Amino acid sequence: MTGFGRGEAANAGITVVVELKSVNNRFRDVQLRVPREYMALESRINGMLKKPFNRGRIDAYVRRASTQAKSQVVADAPLAAQYVEVMYGLADQMPSSINSDIPFTFILGQPGVLTITEASVNVMSEWSVVETALQAAIQDLTTMRKVEGKALHQDLSENLESVRICVGQVEAVAVGIHERLRDRMDTRIRRMIGDRMEPGRLAQEVAVLADKADVNEELIRMRSHCDQFTTALDSQEPVGRRLDFLLQEMNREVNTIGSKAVDLPIHQKVVDMKTVLERMREQSANVE
Repeated sequence: MTGFGRGEAANAGITVVVELKSVNNRFRDVQLRVPREYMALESRINGMLKKPFNRGRIDAYVRRASTQAKSQVVADAPLAAQYVEVMYGLADQMPSSINSDIPFTFILGQPGVLTITEASVNVMSEWSVVETALQAAIQDLTTMRKVEGKALHQDLSENLESVRICVGQVEAVAVGIHERLRDRMDTRIRRMIGDRMEPGRLAQEVAVLADKADVNEELIRMRSHCDQFTTALDSQEPVGRRLDFLLQEMNREVNTIGSKAVDLPIHQKVVDMKTVLERMREQSANVE
């Protein structure tokens, strides 16, 4: 299911923004992008994203903005003292005419006395901010996916009703199949061999063909699958994979009906049902 969600949270020093984008996928695929500072939080963020979503590709983007300086100046006092000690020791070895006063700024300019390093980040102390922004983004995305879910529910329900109508029409056409088969076979045989066909043999052959053409069991299973599909659509639990399975079974029953059909109207309804089922299969891939 497609959708977009955004969440933002802040404290005195940082602002965290989380953006989530969801697209259709038969399985759950979470793609997470976080700042380098938050690499230690990836497992926690992934855990929160996997809990509410069972299907779909989720692209998650986490951004961090800090009001504090990203770098800091660090002084190496022992190294500065060593510089001073060496310099004064060297000055003692010089002629008395040389001025031995050493400016403090000169000491600060020596290599290693002052260094600029990247400020360290205590990511665990920032987790509450990240969690708040993430929860807001998840809620935003969930709300959008629910809207799409209602539209999918309506579309799948309408298509399912079309399947039910086709099943009823096939049942109606299938009534009297035994008599129609007998009449057809009797007409063909009489055209070929006249009246030499034994009535008992004709009845036996018709019974065999009628048994092969009987689609009653397939129609019963189709109605059962339709009922289960309706129940699944009304469930509050993730049912995407269940819908996929039911559609697979329904398509199998329709194929069997098509292979048994001896009347053109049944073949036509089989084509109609397969068209609708394919449309439903494509839509069910979007269902959580």
